[in-house]
Amino acid sequence: MNTLISIVGPTGIGKTKLSIYLAKKFKTEIISCDSRQFYKELNIGTSKPSNKQLKQIKHHFIGHLNIKKNYNISLFEKDVIKQLNKLFKKYKVIIMVGGSGLYEKTIIEGINLIPNIKKKKKLKIRKILNKKKLEYLLNKLKKKDINYYNLLKNKKDKRKIIKALEFKYCTKKKLSSFYYKKKPKRPFKKYIRIGLKINRKKIYNNINKKVDLMIKKGLINEAKKYYKYKNLNALNTIGYKEIFKYLKNKDNIKNCIEEIKQKTRNFAKKQIIWFKKYKNIKWFKPNNYKKIYIYLINKLNKYLQ
Repeated sequence: MNTLISIVGPTGIGKTKLSIYLAKKFKTEIISCDSRQFYKELNIGTSKPSNKQLKQIKHHFIGHLNIKKNYNISLFEKDVIKQLNKLFKKYKVIIMVGGSGLYEKTIIEGINLIPNIKKKKKLKIRKILNKKKLEYLLNKLKKKDINYYNLLKNKKDKRKIIKALEFKYCTKKKLSSFYYKKKPKRPFKKYIRIGLKINRKKIYNNINKKVDLMIKKGLINEAKKYYKYKNLNALNTIGYKEIFKYLKNKDNIKNCIEEIKQKTRNFAKKQIIWFKKYKNIKWFKPNNYKKIYIYLINKLNKYLQ
């Protein structure tokens, strides 16, 4: 039975090493869902696997794009599903790894890409709609988006009714149209989510050491090389942004490095919060390789019963 094993957790916790270990055990390949590692020009600041690690196991979606390439989560979903269809012809198990929570979720579950609405415009319309009675709002919803009206189980849920109406007024589109969009079919029957966790103090210490190592390896020179591309989306990321600011304002380099560490720690905190909300993640300490492998074998054997 085709099974996707997804390894998640905050930056600097050891996901790469575990993914290579498991890929060797299952004699398979790795899909990366780390959006920072897509670009071939950016190596040091994105903490890509080393050349030695990349040679051990075949990796996909690492360094496959030029920084000038416009790429988004929708294209990523399409590309990964296409790649997985090929890989599952050779393997029964594929490993996916990365800390980009939304990208991981997109491959596992699919995602409704609902357009963003300008906050000021949304709040203005919401203020008007909040003053209206439930009956008025329901009648409006029937006229504006009958499909969403039919989807709505609780017809007294004023918050959801207003949400659908403000979406219609702000975008001229029906919210229900995004619910009916067909998601690409997944080429795997089952998936298993593995999460890595340690206490935050240790994570933060790992991050500080990791940033120091990136600086030692030449992150500042790497950022200088691509300074002229600083406005590209690919370079709108932690590490490069702070160095670009330093290069422009000639700030203190020590302050720049400390800012990178602080921003990375904040990012790790957001990752922890993101993954914590999923009830189907089985959590382990990063060095419990044997325990993780046994857990996966037992899960896979159950799927075969």
